[in-house]
Amino acid sequence: MTTDLQKLGRRLVGRWTTEATHPALPGPVISGWTEVEWLEGERFLIHRSHQDHPDVPNAISIIGDDAGLQMHYFDTRGVHRVYEVTVTDDGWVMSMDRGAPAGSFASSDAPFAQRMIYTFDHADQQMSGQGQLSHDDVTWQDDLAITYRRT
Repeated sequence: MTTDLQKLGRRLVGRWTTEATHPALPGPVISGWTEVEWLEGERFLIHRSHQDHPDVPNAISIIGDDAGLQMHYFDTRGVHRVYEVTVTDDGWVMSMDRGAPAGSFASSDAPFAQRMIYTFDHADQQMSGQGQLSHDDVTWQDDLAITYRRT
C-alpha cells in the first residue's frame, strides 16, 4: 500500500527553481530554489528552500507521517511552525490553525491561521502555490504566491 507521504515524495523529490510574489513586498518577482530529498530510509522528506531576497527567509522543513502527515518548518528568522499536510489528486495542502502551538510567536499560540495550496502541472514538472492568512478564521487574505519549475 502506498502512503500519502510516498505519493507526495514521488512528486516532490528533486531540485526546483522558484519565482514568488508577496503582497508585503511589492516589486519584482523573487527568485530562488527548493530542493526536496528523502532522508535515508524514506520515512521523512527534507525540504530546503532559498530565496534571493533579504526579507524572505531561507528555510528547512521535515515532512513525515508520525501522527498524521505533518511538516515541521524552521527558518532563518528562528521561526518554527508545524503544518498539517493533506495530499490531493492534483497537489497538496499545508495548513496551520490559528491558536496552534508555535514557539516562534510572542505568545505560545499562532496569531493567525495559514494555508498553502499547491497544484502540480505539466506532468509534475511545475507546481504552483498560493498562500493565504486569516486572523479570524473567516476572512482569508492572499499571501505568498510561488511557482516551482523542476530543473
